[in-house]
Amino acid sequence: MAKSAKKRSGIQPSKSRTLWSIGSAAFLLGASVPLAGALSTGSISVGSGITPRSAPPSQALDARLFALMNAPGVDAFPTMVSSERFCRQSQPVTALVTASDTSSKLFEGANLGAAIRTLGTEAIAQLGAQPWPAIHPQAAEARVPVLMYHDVLEPPEVFFDLTPEDFEAHLTTILENGLTPISPDQLVQHLRTGAPLPEKPVLITLDDGYVGHYEHVFQLLQKYQVPATFFVFTGKVDGEVVGRSTLTWEQLQTMAADPLVTIASHSVTHPPDLRTLDDDSLAYEVVESKRRLEEQLGIPIRYFSYPTGYYDERVAEAVAEAGYLAAFTMRQQNEQFAGASESLLAIERFGQSSLEALLDVAWGGPPAPGVAPVAVANSEVDFTSPVEVQKINLDRQSFSLITGGQPVTVHANSRYQVQEITAGSNIAGAVDGGFFSLQYLDSNVMIGPVLSQSTRQFVPGYRGETPKLNGRPLVLISPSGVQFVPFDADRHNALAGLARELPGVTDAFVAAAWLVRDGLPQPASSFGTLFDYDAQRHRAFWGINTAGQPVVGVTHTMVDSVQLGEMLHQAGLRDAVMLDSGASASLAHQGESLVGYIPRPVPHIVGLIPPDANNGSPCPLVVDGQNPTTVKR
Repeated sequence: MAKSAKKRSGIQPSKSRTLWSIGSAAFLLGASVPLAGALSTGSISVGSGITPRSAPPSQALDARLFALMNAPGVDAFPTMVSSERFCRQSQPVTALVTASDTSSKLFEGANLGAAIRTLGTEAIAQLGAQPWPAIHPQAAEARVPVLMYHDVLEPPEVFFDLTPEDFEAHLTTILENGLTPISPDQLVQHLRTGAPLPEKPVLITLDDGYVGHYEHVFQLLQKYQVPATFFVFTGKVDGEVVGRSTLTWEQLQTMAADPLVTIASHSVTHPPDLRTLDDDSLAYEVVESKRRLEEQLGIPIRYFSYPTGYYDERVAEAVAEAGYLAAFTMRQQNEQFAGASESLLAIERFGQSSLEALLDVAWGGPPAPGVAPVAVANSEVDFTSPVEVQKINLDRQSFSLITGGQPVTVHANSRYQVQEITAGSNIAGAVDGGFFSLQYLDSNVMIGPVLSQSTRQFVPGYRGETPKLNGRPLVLISPSGVQFVPFDADRHNALAGLARELPGVTDAFVAAAWLVRDGLPQPASSFGTLFDYDAQRHRAFWGINTAGQPVVGVTHTMVDSVQLGEMLHQAGLRDAVMLDSGASASLAHQGESLVGYIPRPVPHIVGLIPPDANNGSPCPLVVDGQNPTTVKR
């Protein structure tokens, strides 16, 4: 990312039918059964998902959607495992179509473009997206420029060439003026769903595949950590089209392996006007270029750029039929922002000479309703403080806090002690996390949706029960922020909904109740029908203090929820939510339990990674491969 960006036994399948039908009334409705652990629906183990044998009717969408889950803008939807895209480069769609025989058979011999067009209205609504290839109305309000460059060499040969020094000056100008370079995946998701982008986004694209793109541009992108997209016409790389300098396949393979780089298609022979080609020639240009790039680079090619920008309805349809998710155009005058594009099959671009005029007008668009801008979350947290333990005695009550570091979650493959889950990881301190089912001793099934960077997978909550969670705190964690928002089943039981609340979200789950909210301890009336909120119990919690530092902790004495909120408020917490408590309440630091009893094993924790163990990646959690809690069983 550019400098300007604000700096994992499983449930056996035979149990699935039961898991979908078990109740969670204690957490949801206040029934007379223990709150701690008497919960949940859905299952997950590291690297794979288990599809319930009697999934709700809405799960029928899975077959059509699963092959699309790696596609920008459609990578989040209610299915047992929605995505494996977190913290790493995208994978070929074919590598992901493994969730069920049904989805594999459906897409056998099909292409992505055709698959997208089969999505029904219900599926589109669940994705929070406009029907493809339409532009979302909220994205149309934004001003996102897509910059187009060509060759970079010394000396320039034509007026639109740049020297390496010129191109570097463009990059520094972009960064020094607060613009955030983004990827085409980010742009297309924004255009489809209206999801907000950074305040001043820009997409950098380069056409034609010149050798200068490797010798000069690629090196500068790495120097400044700026992402860019390269549109390559394959005939030149194969030596079938004679002209100016060309990239080699070896160079393209090196570039494609870098997360900063997106390789896309620019046809086979770069015809001056695709509109003039007959149907067979047109199909060859758009299909063969995609096939050749995917064959040589081993990655999915989702984007196309029309040579010289010329297209019409027939050309756009051919691009869609070839399986591209979006296409880019250009014009000689009256250039437009991406949100003003005709559709995803004709995304507008600006020539490089327009950069200066765009510096003060680029804008990522309004946030989703009720969502604070990303910059607010960035300014309110401090993930750089050392992890420290503090025991507090207050009004004859005792509790321990672990403060500092960066918060992460672990969704284990079964139930374990907290210190067993953190063993071999870079987590210094951790508390038991969200609520889970007690139906089976080895259950890792959670109540409500759960997202964890330990699994890099999203598991939705059971549709029949998630509405009963409405209003509970939804915990959202990203590399640079934390949000606690009221859960809404209609919006938050899909990954796209979580991302709209907190772009870049890596971890999410539903907690029991707010203890402290916006700096105020919560009154008894705020707990509604939550079971045993007023009982004296050991309780677990986590939140953010007034210094913006993450805090996890447990009480050593028995307290009720209102008392705990008042205690945490006095201890300096700005926001705090209650986690699985009672027999599950557990806290560990550096592999040692900090509670004076043997807690109930749990499948989910909230952990803190200290700065000196943080590798700086979007998902900094590191777990030893020998840790059995994250090994698929």
